Amino acid sequence: MKKFAFIALIISLLSMPLLAQNKNYQSSRTKMDQVINSINQMYVDSVDFDPMVDKSIVTLLKELDPHSTFIPKKDVQAMTEPLQGTFDGIGVTFQLIKDTINVIEVIINGPSEKVGLLAGDKIVKVDDTLACGDKITNDWVRKHLRGAKGSKVKVSVKRGRNPELIDFTITRGAIPMYSINVAFMADETTGYIKLERFAATSTKELTDALRRLKARGMQDLILDLRGNGGGYLNVAFEVCDQFISGKKMIVYTDNFRKTGESFYSGNAGLFEDGKLIVLVDENSASASEITSGCIQDWDRGLVVGRRTFGKGLVQKPLRLVDQSEVRLTISHYYTPTGRCIQKPYNDGLDAYYKDLQTRANNGELYTADKIQFPDSLKFKTPHGRIVYGGGGIMPDIFIPLDTTKYSTLYNEIVRKGVFGNYVMDYLEDNRENLKKTYPTFEDFEKKYKISNKQYNEFMAFAKKEGVSDSAAFKFSNYATSFLNANKEKLDSLFTSARHIDTRVLDTMFTNYVTKNYNEAMRLRNEAHANEYIKDYLRFEIARGLYGYGEAYRIFLETDDTFQQALKIMHDKKLFKKFKVYSGKSNNRKDKDEEEEE
Repeated sequence: MKKFAFIALIISLLSMPLLAQNKNYQSSRTKMDQVINSINQMYVDSVDFDPMVDKSIVTLLKELDPHSTFIPKKDVQAMTEPLQGTFDGIGVTFQLIKDTINVIEVIINGPSEKVGLLAGDKIVKVDDTLACGDKITNDWVRKHLRGAKGSKVKVSVKRGRNPELIDFTITRGAIPMYSINVAFMADETTGYIKLERFAATSTKELTDALRRLKARGMQDLILDLRGNGGGYLNVAFEVCDQFISGKKMIVYTDNFRKTGESFYSGNAGLFEDGKLIVLVDENSASASEITSGCIQDWDRGLVVGRRTFGKGLVQKPLRLVDQSEVRLTISHYYTPTGRCIQKPYNDGLDAYYKDLQTRANNGELYTADKIQFPDSLKFKTPHGRIVYGGGGIMPDIFIPLDTTKYSTLYNEIVRKGVFGNYVMDYLEDNRENLKKTYPTFEDFEKKYKISNKQYNEFMAFAKKEGVSDSAAFKFSNYATSFLNANKEKLDSLFTSARHIDTRVLDTMFTNYVTKNYNEAMRLRNEAHANEYIKDYLRFEIARGLYGYGEAYRIFLETDDTFQQALKIMHDKKLFKKFKVYSGKSNNRKDKDEEEEE
């Protein structure tokens, strides 16, 4: 009966908000109670109710919407840590390379840095247990290196070419999981901040970053929300409040019970003046859409990039009696102009989660002309600009997805972990000399390039790791396209089975495949994929020397969306065209403007 009481309590918790308001609620609950009670009292075999109920909850939530989810007890901590902003551990970023724990980065002021652990160290023992080989997984590492704050763990590391192991005893501590790892001055007056997620610590991280950049002369800001899948709703409006002056609505929520809330700006923000550009893409969702939508609706800044994901549903976490968790959708959210950003999900979950692939197939990621909005989804901002609802935030300025950087060769190198393997070996031999030659990241960024010689050495290393320098080849695709392209000719040549000349058919097909394969290789090479491989290699080397936050700037050197945003920032006519508020700069004339007039 203890199991039955547990199940009844789960059902009760899930159902409490629905009491007396949903059709057939009471009879459905009674029916469920009857089934579970009958199984408990009469079923032929002993039953473990826990997995059965977990599966039932998952099935139940799937009938509601795409974002109401069940999280088993074992996964709750891992799911909440990125949003809480801290966890207890030793303070390193690691990567498994050739079944060995390689320290990629040591967190500043963390427990490992305090005892002298360095990037490039290989952890080969944990508490005298061998920590390399097939049994070592990411989960194994987290289980053995993480632990309660104040507890100790002994690690033995191999450093460089030294055959002797070095032992460290590390006292675990609270390790920050930063949501802002990249913040710097992109030019003399333009700051750049990349917000990875809307976590509990994000508001403080943002205000700290804004203060640092303003102290360095920042007048304008590029806020990068690309790839940011969201987080806490309250953090979204706290972030917006840094940019929106006065008392203005940031977002409001609503549902059929009319228990929604409205959230307003009010506190004095750190960046209420100055030009603002927000970068978004198809993976920007939820809180990212609240932020970009609010800034767009109040004509506060320009949104640049591609249409966002389209998640406009608010989830509330409900902790169940066994410490598992349900994240239940309780409201839709709406931007200040009244836009609902949630994309439709009437065609089922499969179609919903394939939406991004559908956008790619339809060409929506490559040209704005492929994105169509009905008139019913048009809204107007206070300055009269047209904005759209019904499926993500449509940017003011569309930047197509850059496909020239990627290739099957690059994908295979990444998939086989070749970048990490090569760089760890390279830094083991060259770290000290590189740090002397390039003492700061700025030195490295300006002077260090991947030479053709080093690129060829890397490609030779990649070949030894099993990478083949070839374009993708799928026989069935070539066969299908061959038949489609030569249908009439084949029908005229081979009128019956007796007339099929396999030698002729073989020659035709071989020539067709060879020609198209060579063309695929030519297009791949013209797509500058090799240059991108050099960029990624340079990034990995910089990451090993200076950390992720500094190294990320290498990607931005060839990031088309970022580079376009930097140009837009200095285009006064464009800000005027969109009637976008840019703070005090709107009220001052400089020499260039006077000459244009």
